[in-house]
Amino acid sequence: MNTDRIEKKVLLRAPRNRVWRAIADSTEFGAWFGMKFDGPFAPGAKMRATIVGTTVDAEVAKLQKPHEGISFEIVIEQMEPERLFSFRWHPHAIEPGHDYSAEPTTLVAFELEEAEDGILLTVTESGFDQIPLAYRAKAFAANEAGWAIQVRLIEQYLGHAR
Repeated sequence: MNTDRIEKKVLLRAPRNRVWRAIADSTEFGAWFGMKFDGPFAPGAKMRATIVGTTVDAEVAKLQKPHEGISFEIVIEQMEPERLFSFRWHPHAIEPGHDYSAEPTTLVAFELEEAEDGILLTVTESGFDQIPLAYRAKAFAANEAGWAIQVRLIEQYLGHAR
């Protein structure tokens, strides 16, 4: 079993430019993911993200409710229009009072590829083997389950949003 990397794929039945906007626009990303960002995404930007709950699925929003209001930082790595969006963050950084700033981050990448019936989105989070042992397994398990939910949420979002 790979303990360093999580990978999820989903076929999105939407035009490439629409999928890109759902990923690369911080307001749209926040709507389906369940976060509010303090500004637009741009390469190199350090951003503050606050958990607010997804607008796409009431059941998932209920699961996110205990974490509402928790803020953390992400750093935008790359934005290659309609192909790649990536950022770094501290995975599962939800412990109140814990300072994660000196700890390693993981890299989250969203890659878009043409597919026969739409756009294949691959979401990869890598770098877990660098995370402190004390919470590595918990962060990996939480994000493994979380990304499975998030790829369903973007699929739902694109089915309803225009």
